[in-house]
Amino acid sequence: MDRKRSCMLCEGAVMLLLLLLLGHMTTGLEVPLDPKVLEGLPQPPTITHQSPKDYIIDPRENIIIHCEAKGKPHPSFSWTRNGTHFDVEKDSKVIMKPSSGTLVIDISGEKAEAYEGVYQCIARNEHGSAVSNNIVIRQSRSPLWSKEKNEPIIVQRGMSLVLQCRPPAGLPPPIIFWMDNNFQRLPQNSRVSQALNGDLYFSNVLMEDSRNDYICYARFPHTQTIQQKQPITVNVLDNTPSGERVPTFMHPPGAHSTTMVLKGDTLELECLADGLPTPEISWTKVAGDLPSSRFSFHSFQKTLKITEVTEADGGDYRCLAKNRLGSNHHTITVVVRAAPFWISAPQNLILAPKENGMLTCRVGGNPQPMVTWSVNGIPIENSHKDPSRNIKDDEIILSDVQTGSSAVYQCNASNEYGYLLANAFVSVLAEPPRVLTPPNHVYSVITNRRALLDCASFGSPLPKITWFKDSQSILDGDSYIIHKNGTLEISVAQSLNGGKYTCMASNNLGNKENHIYLEVKEPTQILKQPGYKVVQRNSMAVFECKVKHDPTLFPSMIWLKDNEELPDDTRFEVGSDSLTIHDVTDEDEGTYTCIRNTTLDQDSARATLTVVEATPTPAIVLEKPDPPTDLELTDQRERSVRLTWTPGDENNSPIKLFLIQYEDSLHEPGVWHNMTSVPGTSTTARLDLSPYVYYSFRVLALNDVNLSEPSAPSRQYRTNPAQPDMNPSNVEVIGTSPDSMTITWTELTGLESNGPGLKYKVSWSLKDADRWTSFDLANVSQYTVTGTPTFALYEVTVQAVNDYGSGPTPEVVLGYSGEDSPTVAPENVQVSVQNGTIAEVRWDAVPLSTVQGRLKGYKVSYWKLRSLHKQDFEHEKPQVLIFNGNETEVLLPGLNPYSQYALNIRVFNGKGDGPTSSDQQFETPEGVPGPPKHLKVQNLNLDSLIVEWAPPLEDNGHLTGYLLKYQSINTTDELGPLKELLLLANETSITLDNLKYSTRYKFYLNAMTVKGSGPTITEEAVTIMDEAMTSKQVDIATQGWFIGLMCAIALLILVLLIVCFIKRNKGGKYPVKEKEDAHQDPEIQPMKEDDGTFGEYSDTEDHKPLKGSRTPSNGTVKKDDSDDSLVDYGEGGDGQFNEDGSFIGQYSGKKEKDTAEGNESSEAPSPVNAMNSFV
Repeated sequence: MDRKRSCMLCEGAVMLLLLLLLGHMTTGLEVPLDPKVLEGLPQPPTITHQSPKDYIIDPRENIIIHCEAKGKPHPSFSWTRNGTHFDVEKDSKVIMKPSSGTLVIDISGEKAEAYEGVYQCIARNEHGSAVSNNIVIRQSRSPLWSKEKNEPIIVQRGMSLVLQCRPPAGLPPPIIFWMDNNFQRLPQNSRVSQALNGDLYFSNVLMEDSRNDYICYARFPHTQTIQQKQPITVNVLDNTPSGERVPTFMHPPGAHSTTMVLKGDTLELECLADGLPTPEISWTKVAGDLPSSRFSFHSFQKTLKITEVTEADGGDYRCLAKNRLGSNHHTITVVVRAAPFWISAPQNLILAPKENGMLTCRVGGNPQPMVTWSVNGIPIENSHKDPSRNIKDDEIILSDVQTGSSAVYQCNASNEYGYLLANAFVSVLAEPPRVLTPPNHVYSVITNRRALLDCASFGSPLPKITWFKDSQSILDGDSYIIHKNGTLEISVAQSLNGGKYTCMASNNLGNKENHIYLEVKEPTQILKQPGYKVVQRNSMAVFECKVKHDPTLFPSMIWLKDNEELPDDTRFEVGSDSLTIHDVTDEDEGTYTCIRNTTLDQDSARATLTVVEATPTPAIVLEKPDPPTDLELTDQRERSVRLTWTPGDENNSPIKLFLIQYEDSLHEPGVWHNMTSVPGTSTTARLDLSPYVYYSFRVLALNDVNLSEPSAPSRQYRTNPAQPDMNPSNVEVIGTSPDSMTITWTELTGLESNGPGLKYKVSWSLKDADRWTSFDLANVSQYTVTGTPTFALYEVTVQAVNDYGSGPTPEVVLGYSGEDSPTVAPENVQVSVQNGTIAEVRWDAVPLSTVQGRLKGYKVSYWKLRSLHKQDFEHEKPQVLIFNGNETEVLLPGLNPYSQYALNIRVFNGKGDGPTSSDQQFETPEGVPGPPKHLKVQNLNLDSLIVEWAPPLEDNGHLTGYLLKYQSINTTDELGPLKELLLLANETSITLDNLKYSTRYKFYLNAMTVKGSGPTITEEAVTIMDEAMTSKQVDIATQGWFIGLMCAIALLILVLLIVCFIKRNKGGKYPVKEKEDAHQDPEIQPMKEDDGTFGEYSDTEDHKPLKGSRTPSNGTVKKDDSDDSLVDYGEGGDGQFNEDGSFIGQYSGKKEKDTAEGNESSEAPSPVNAMNSFV
């Protein structure tokens, strides 16, 4: 479904635009003349309507010369004729319309020639005088042809011929056409055509040109009369026919001519040629292209027309006449002149007393027009002197104007091709502000749309507009924009923007405010859109269109079918939010659009209805189209040709487009390129061609399946060579060595060469030197220029040239010659040490002239000489920091404290590094030391430990001592108290007494300087156990009874395993198994369920070492099978045997409980555990 949203402009917005227009008029310094709002405001006269400057009248009708003006008070009118006062009242034939300056001259019984002349209207009131243009009144004329007798013209077949028309001079000039006695236009073609002056030209005559009714007609448009010249007889003889010949020019004659045209007018150039066969005419501009959108050819290419001429259209135009015997050309130089035109016309000014202003009259023209000023119709030099007025060429500067100095100024700009006249009044007013927008106006806008609140005002001086919302001042910012005319714009209106707004207009004469209200509405939005429907014929289709809208707006609903009204048919039922179509027919197929409108906005959605048969139809097989056939080339020209073809079979899928390809057998034989494509409904295409190409064309068709196979190629079409149309691209300048540079470019392809002998004209010059050197090259894409100054800026061009001329003026590319290494090292190197690890380095930038290339930056090399507590120097590899650009203040990080360093600096460019500065040495202050080299703890006796260490590898200053901390960290969660000892710098060991025996301790050691403590090194150690406890435990573990007990347990387990194995092999089942199967206790599962045998027993907690005991080196304790007890299997406690000797299966819970209880104790619960404690 295609959904489309749009917004409709509401009535309130239309009113808003009208108010905005009024506001713009006010700021445009136009005095509003609404008598109800601004009654009594004075205004000097303004001409509002006048007749054209060149006014040709019909002698059969009364003469009406228009002159209308406005002003306050309303102006009076007078006229001059031919520079003197024209007394209208003394001429009974002349009437001036009431309240107007328009003249009506009754010429009944009079000759219109009596009223020809130059008229000018003056409108004046007490505040000034405005004048109209000079209106030249001339009577239209349609004179008769002078009587003449035309002798028959005899001409041999093949010769050229000109039939002259020479119509009488009319006003305006007549329209010329040639007809026969039956008033049928004479046929014209490339051989016979009418020139711009009306003459009929024959490039060569044929026998059928013999006739006696060549008649030239002149139609005078003003009087709608047609004058006829006497018929001309032409007899064509065939006794000495003219042979074929190369074209020559009949008009204009010779090889060169010149014509002048005014800017803005239409330029018409024509070339009429003699020749046999009939020549073809083509046009080019010698130094450029024809203006693409403004030129056209007429009269069978013989006339070139350019509309709206500009200065750029000046220059040489060449017309070429060509037939198969040869060609000839004529060059027409076009000179463009310009009547005066406005650059900045003077505008009306409304000034308050004591204010300043300026009138500007800027015009252009060729030649440059002369500007003169008048005031109230009198040349300004002849008017009374005004000290507040200062004239500077095309400007009048007014300063400190006074009440009563209102006037109308005229600016006249003229040259030999015409003139411009403009009136601009200066009205000096003192008026308090007035707000023109209706009070308490309510604006409505949709959320997230733009809101414009108008505050049109008037006053003198011009009022300043200030806006308030809920008594809070509004400033021009992101949310609000205050326009120059006072309009307040809210770019994206939200609900919080609604409410009461106040605009205040103020000047030095007072204030005036107006209240405006803004309501922000919710947008109209279709929630449930009509969906795509496929229905069977004679069934029902329903489209839904439910909408969400602002509760204060009431949307209407419109349904369209294919963008038109619904058919007038009772089958179409429109509901409140749906459209139902009953008894659907094939004609109902189409696109249905739902439009929901309010007074402020609208929303729309659309869906398509497809009608199908009730029973499915067989599937249609779609295939790619057959290739086009019958390719033909017609309308063959220098740069274009028309290709036509016959489409192949579509194969049940419509053809969407035709793809046209070409092969250039001259430059790329066998390679086909895509050229253009046309819609599938077309069978012809005009193809734009390049010169010097051997074209062959083919066409492919495309449908929804795929492209067709290519058509058979067309016949070959060869275009003539021409000068290049383009120059090489990607021109670059690369500096390769200090005295050379390489110029590279992308070569033109064969298709772009336009002709044989392609070369490249490479030119270069130092920037602004204007001394160019050139070199011609062929079949290369680069050239190296040697002997260049180091890193000098060059201008470079590369132009394509072939045997037929040069390409267009190439674009100038800038680039530098090669770089050399810098010659000067940085000076005034200063080092400022920030702390033990950072130093700041400064230096003076090297002069750019010594860089000899593009400055890339500086390299700072620094290295450590020695630590200050050592006398011997170290040999470290220098570190290099690179700083890009012209940076001269940098930081050196990562230094070692209490050390001596050296550094130097060098500048580098694209070529390499410059010389290094002299080495600068500096020292870093002390810092915190490194960690002690090692820390060892040794047992001395039961309650003493010896702590030993080595000094840090990096002292980073003078050691002041060591800080030793230690605490007990036995296996409990609680840590012992932390004790601290301060030790002297020369100590490397200490004995700690009165410690707890058999206790683990952790030690922390830091070295110290005056800057603080360094990193901490740690170590752990355990005091020796009590000897008596150790001896007792060892005795228990080696008793004989303990060893015998372990052997008995192992033997018993072995017997039980053998019995189980025998019972399993006999296929018997333990009664305990039967009991377990009956009760299915989920907590008693020590046996495997699949075969009834004992499962593998394990207790993960038994593998954990006892707290306080040592673990083996691998971190695990492996238990012996003898660790189990027979009591766990039924002999002790609650264990019982059944009558058949089997034991009851409640052993499992008992075993798990005992195991868990045993693990909770920190003492050894069995001899095995006691033994494990000694492992």
